[in-house]
Formats: sequence, C-alpha cells, structure tokens
Amino acid sequence: MTALPGTTLFDRRPPIWAAVAIAILPVVAVSIAGSAATVPQIPSWYAGLVKPPFNPPNWIFGPVWTALYALMAFAVFRILRVPVGTPGRRRALVLYHLQLLLNFGWSFAFFGANSPVGGLLVIVPLLIAIVATITAFRPLDRLASGLLWPYLAWVGFATLLNGSIWWLNR
Repeated sequence: MTALPGTTLFDRRPPIWAAVAIAILPVVAVSIAGSAATVPQIPSWYAGLVKPPFNPPNWIFGPVWTALYALMAFAVFRILRVPVGTPGRRRALVLYHLQLLLNFGWSFAFFGANSPVGGLLVIVPLLIAIVATITAFRPLDRLASGLLWPYLAWVGFATLLNGSIWWLNR
C-alpha cells in the first residue's frame, strides 16, 4: 500500500492483516510498558499505602486489564475497517490513540513516579479522552463504541480509587 502525498496512516484503510497489527501492537506495548512500571512497585511502595476499603485485591487487576485491552483492540480494529473518507474516522483514530497514550502515562505517573497526585493529573484527562473516543466511535460503529464502555467504567472506578489513595496518604 503506497501512501499518497500528504496522507497518513489515519487517512487510508489498511489491509486486514495490517488492521489487526495496528489494533493489537499498541495495546500490547502499553500493557507491557505499564506492567513494567507497575509490578515492581506492588510489593514495596504500593503495599505501604493506606487504601480505601473498596480497594480490590491485587490479583484482579491483571485479568480485568487483559479483558479491557482485548476489547479496546477489537473496537479499534472495527474502526480501522471503516471505509476511508468516512466522516469522523480520522478523528476517532486520533482520539483512540490519544487515550491509549494517556493510559500508558498513568502507570508511569502513579506507580513509576510513586505519585497518586501525578496519577490524578493523568487519569482525569484519560477519562475525558475515553468519553470522546466512545462518542467519536458511535456514528462509525456502534459495537466498537459499546466495547469501550467497560473500559470507561473501570477507569472511572480507578479514578475514585486513585483519588482515595491520594486523600488517605497525603
């Protein structure tokens, strides 16, 4: 596939194999990088924090995030298969990748920097970006939009948890 002058990845519909790779690889990269920042901090820094009574057990985070990342990858795959030139497609893909970048940043702000306030400074824009992505996906593919609602719910819960941890440990 040859790009026309002045076009980007977001301006053309990739072949199915490329759409699968574009959907999966960024999610896997964010997952691996986030885990690298998070896992070493769990038995040390995170274990020493005062947490609210609704804090889930540590083992639940891995399966939940695996499922959410799979839903995200499938949702963006569906958007990548929307015909090029469809109004809103490019914006939807940019918003999706922006929220993925913020998702990546949260692990480094909260765990990597040992900063609940830093986590809040990233997770609030992340919530807004997820809502914007869901809104942008909806006219293009209702299923793709719907696949992101569990992610929004979990990040909403994570925001409450992050804020509570900040409050209890200030």
